Amino acid sequence: MADFDLRDLERMTSEGKRVLRSLPTAAAGMAGFLALFWLGTGIYMVGPGEQGLIRQFGKEVASTGPGLHYHWPWPIQQADVVNLERIRRAEIGFRSGRRFEETYVQRIPAEALMLTGDANIVEAQMIVQYRVKDPSQYLFKLREPEENLRAAAEVALRSAVGNSTIDEVLTVGRAKVQSETQTLLQQLLDEYQSGLQVTEVRLQVVDPPDQVKDAFHEVVRAREDLERLINQARGYREDLIPKARGEAQKILRAAEAYKEERVLKAQGDADRFRALLVEYQKAPQVTRDRLYLETVSRLFPKIEKTVITDRQGVMPLLSLASPQGSLPAPTARSPLEEWQNLQREGRR
Repeated sequence: MADFDLRDLERMTSEGKRVLRSLPTAAAGMAGFLALFWLGTGIYMVGPGEQGLIRQFGKEVASTGPGLHYHWPWPIQQADVVNLERIRRAEIGFRSGRRFEETYVQRIPAEALMLTGDANIVEAQMIVQYRVKDPSQYLFKLREPEENLRAAAEVALRSAVGNSTIDEVLTVGRAKVQSETQTLLQQLLDEYQSGLQVTEVRLQVVDPPDQVKDAFHEVVRAREDLERLINQARGYREDLIPKARGEAQKILRAAEAYKEERVLKAQGDADRFRALLVEYQKAPQVTRDRLYLETVSRLFPKIEKTVITDRQGVMPLLSLASPQGSLPAPTARSPLEEWQNLQREGRR
């Protein structure tokens, strides 16, 4: 029994010596693995639209753009990555969210109720959209920059509403309130060195207190109807006046054209009469006969029967129409030539 115990003790001693001899190698391997893992934690990625900031023992020492980068692992250096393109959102006067797959809106009266310039109470809810423009200021200048932005937005909104009347805030002055709020909010954020840029300020709900809300809404609807009727009247006026002016110009142009036509016709008649007078003065009898014959030749086709007389008495009846009342078929000689022929035969 004693021999067995000695052999076991010798075996255990040899095993212990072997383990002790292998400990430095295992410790070195573990230490190397841990060192590689520690160095590997310094690899970081900066995505598109992002910017990385390197801090060495808490102090900012460098900035990096998009891509794969490396820094000394913690606690020597740390990397902070900030998205510069993402549009963030802050709600003033209310909070929205989802509960049981339904969207809910919770009013915050402490933020929403405020006084107008004419000492009326309104409840205003607003959404502010913003982004990070300076990651260094955003990370290191302000503690909780989003909360500071919400507080500054409430101050800016109260100031803009306080400079307007309740009628302006509820109706036509909403755009003015939004513009003034955005301008003042950006000034406050720049003074705080927040590193934030306001992209849009939009009023959601602007209502009087619940006790008088219906009465105010009636007033607003009446004013909207008034504006609508005024715009309709202006549109009718803008449509009618150009038409009337066009009709007037059309009448004037027609009158001018008629005047020119009458003047030109009168001038033509006068010129023709003067030309005829010149010819008459040259040969009065010939001109008189020619005028007489031209007049007769124009009148003959329009009558059914014609009786022509001269100084010697009644001439034979000359029928110029057919029995049915229509004009006879044209002959080789005209009625004027017929009348001249009859006149010659009467002289014989």
